[in-house]
Amino acid sequence: MKTNEIRKLSTEEINKKIAELKEELFNLRMKQATGNLENPARIRELRKNVARLKTILREREIEG
Repeated sequence: MKTNEIRKLSTEEINKKIAELKEELFNLRMKQATGNLENPARIRELRKNVARLKTILREREIEG
């Protein structure tokens, strides 16, 4: 997810997206623990996306 795409979302939508990504991340970690994970790079990608979303939320808090 690009930062330009994230900035177009409302704060509420960003919070929903964070929750979705964290749930997916949890599921991937469970698959990794059982040895069924097909794409381990996806975990890193999700973590970075969550960080991007949180960064933009924080920027909004500071601005307003």
